[in-house]
Amino acid sequence: MAQSTYEQVLARLKLAKEVLNLDEGTFAILCEPERALEVNMPVRMDDGSIKVFKGFRVQHNTSRGPGKGGVRYHVDVNYDEVKSLAAWMSFKCGVVDIPYGGAKGGVCVDVTKLSEGELERLTRCYTARIAPIIGPMKDVPAPDVNTSGKIMAWMVDTYSVLTGQYQPGVVTGKPLSVNGSLGRNEATGRGISIAVRELLKRLNLDPKKVTVAVQGFGNVGGLGSILMSSLLGVKIVAISDITGTYYNPNGVNVKAAFEHSGKSPKKLLEGYTEPGMVKIDDPKAVLYTECDLLVPAALENQITAENAGKIKAKNIVEAANGPITAEADEILKKAGKVVVPDILANAGGVTVSYFEWVQNLYGYYWTVDEVNDKLDVKMSAAFDSCWKFAKEKNITMRIAAYCLAIKRIVDAMQARGIFL
Repeated sequence: MAQSTYEQVLARLKLAKEVLNLDEGTFAILCEPERALEVNMPVRMDDGSIKVFKGFRVQHNTSRGPGKGGVRYHVDVNYDEVKSLAAWMSFKCGVVDIPYGGAKGGVCVDVTKLSEGELERLTRCYTARIAPIIGPMKDVPAPDVNTSGKIMAWMVDTYSVLTGQYQPGVVTGKPLSVNGSLGRNEATGRGISIAVRELLKRLNLDPKKVTVAVQGFGNVGGLGSILMSSLLGVKIVAISDITGTYYNPNGVNVKAAFEHSGKSPKKLLEGYTEPGMVKIDDPKAVLYTECDLLVPAALENQITAENAGKIKAKNIVEAANGPITAEADEILKKAGKVVVPDILANAGGVTVSYFEWVQNLYGYYWTVDEVNDKLDVKMSAAFDSCWKFAKEKNITMRIAAYCLAIKRIVDAMQARGIFL
């Protein structure tokens, strides 16, 4: 029987526990979230009817600072998924050493079936429901799957009205007009390109000779592809979304493809073509592309024990959260493939979210070059630490990242003690 998403988290935690020699009590604390809130939101639909939506906000560990993590709107959102994502956020913030704990939120909804008015009313109700446990010094949400800067602006407004004062620092990923940060929109994709750059350096590979396949072509996969191509010079030979896999051995024009999907009502690649391109109906075909580097940038559990043996890429950089299961990890390890884990590779978004939060607290804002330079310093240092620790302990990059993150969390837990 396949493991649940949270069982995947626990499997990695156990491996890190053995390396760090954690005591059972500390390990038990890390295995469960501090707080989990389930909410139900009645929303008046455009036709006058009332529909009730279920949502969650989970705070995994706040020993190092306020909770931090996005809010996703998706029909498959459930408690197990949100709990897992909250834990990953704890480790992600730990590995890049920013003063946050981990949290995550989600609403079970098909956003394609909502009007903009219905979406706004749902967002405002969700914000009101979780308001008691969020705040600039408590827990700071951000965009995630199917949420955006516009939705963050609605959250800021709702929270500010409820508290009686303007509080832009309650969420990050906001539009610039609502005190967002320059560089935030492309931060996750830029972080991916930095992780790829650092990996290729250590493998002594010339980026201009490297071929890449990218699964998922939304904000992370699309902007990540553009930045990898423009900044590093790698050749993106395959991209995909739910409409299929788009393969071009001569290299996909990723900027044109992203512009095409941006103009599509549903932000999809459907109908995109260019000279030399072949479309394959199966969206997962991209995973099996013959290439040097695979970048999964879709949803979790895409590479499993059932299909890990089909992966032809020599190296993998996880742009999505949890795209590789624990069982698949072992198969890829035995095959000699290098995997740069999600909690390191896609930490660019939360890092620049931290920068946005700092700017909100100070009321002083940085240039885009300052933001990008600070991101590069953070991501490069985190990659270097993980790479060296992995080599020192003869463990995978994933377990090295978990160990470094958990060590920082545990140090904070032990320094603060347990409140009785």
